[in-house]
Amino acid sequence: MLTTKQVSWLKGAVFIAALAPLLRMAYLTLTDQLVDPLEFITRGTGDWTLYFLCFTLALTPLRRLSGWNWLVRMRRMLGLYTFFYGLLHFITFLWFDHFFDLAEMWRDVLKRPFITVGFIAFVLLIPLAATSTNGMIKRLGGKRWQWLHRLIYVIAPLAVLHFWWMKAGKHNFTQPIIFGAILGALLLTRLWSARK
Repeated sequence: MLTTKQVSWLKGAVFIAALAPLLRMAYLTLTDQLVDPLEFITRGTGDWTLYFLCFTLALTPLRRLSGWNWLVRMRRMLGLYTFFYGLLHFITFLWFDHFFDLAEMWRDVLKRPFITVGFIAFVLLIPLAATSTNGMIKRLGGKRWQWLHRLIYVIAPLAVLHFWWMKAGKHNFTQPIIFGAILGALLLTRLWSARK
């Protein structure tokens, strides 16, 4: 069992490590090492949104299997990193694809299904991030807060569907299948635990 101080140190290490993908993207872009930096940043931020979504959903099953209750203290931070990389992914779409033209962006959201589901997933992440503080938990009440944060079970399939449709244009389904299998297994684990 880890002490409170050890958990705090571990949280700090995870916090810094979670910034590493962003720092790498920035470094490779600024040092002109990429053929298509805009594509690299767009894909990278999207991939890391999915990675952190998987990490967040994996914590509860891992805690139950291992008995490491301190893992619960990592969940909020990883969830916020999911939102952070999702926000960066959305900003790259709004900036690089539409140069902050909201009307043009909205037409694109309505026109292309893979962007539609990705946009819905991002919008649903916003209330989860906004209510992640202890103060918001108290204001909402534990049960209402839990019900709201079950939106993650809607967000996860939408995120995979967004990725699947995006890759469908290139007939490259390997990554979407892997992400779908991982998230599917994690969601089934939650369902099994709830039924039990």
